[in-house]
Amino acid sequence: MRRTLNVVRLQLINRDTFIWVPLIVLASATLVSVLIYAMIPVDTPKYGGGGQAPLWVFFAVGMSAMTLTFPFSQAISITRREFFVGTMIAAVLGSAFMGALFLIGGAIEVATGGYGVNGWVFHLPWIWEMGPLGAFVVYFTLALFFFVLGFTGATVYKRWGPLVLTIASVAIGLVLVALVFLVTRLELWGQVGSAIVQLGAVGLALWGLVGVVVLAGISFLTFRRTIP
Repeated sequence: MRRTLNVVRLQLINRDTFIWVPLIVLASATLVSVLIYAMIPVDTPKYGGGGQAPLWVFFAVGMSAMTLTFPFSQAISITRREFFVGTMIAAVLGSAFMGALFLIGGAIEVATGGYGVNGWVFHLPWIWEMGPLGAFVVYFTLALFFFVLGFTGATVYKRWGPLVLTIASVAIGLVLVALVFLVTRLELWGQVGSAIVQLGAVGLALWGLVGVVVLAGISFLTFRRTIP
């Protein structure tokens, strides 16, 4: 366990990656969103997707956690299992930090009436319908999902190279297109929309955690034979 926690410390040595870059992106996205809201001449609530910007940063953080830190960890005799578990713990901590920031942002928006311009970046009704805890689960899951997705992609790249990664990405894209085609052809969008509404944001987030577990399992099996 001590060696695993050392991996967590190793990942968090570069605070720019896990803390400052997401914070800068978050602050910039919020500022730009508020400026845009202020230019819209309506009194109704204004919602935007600027808050998702720092979540995408975690995709790059997941890749760098694999490509930049893994070779160094092998040079100091850390086992693959220790590195993987420690990295996932660091991902959970970083995602929890991001979820807490979104809750703080939502509280600020409520206190200021949407920054005085009725503009909302974090406190989106559909996400907050289950309260602060539900919103935290959603934002935490999104950040963790993007991290694990980036880590898994980097693991495939390190194991088999860019060709296999490209083929796998294209194959996943084709599967998604095929699913959209099938739902459209069978006219199932009504049922799909109803299922999404019934699940709600928290329900979808819990399914997202299932996706995180699946991706983590795939990355671990691939990671066992990855070349530093």
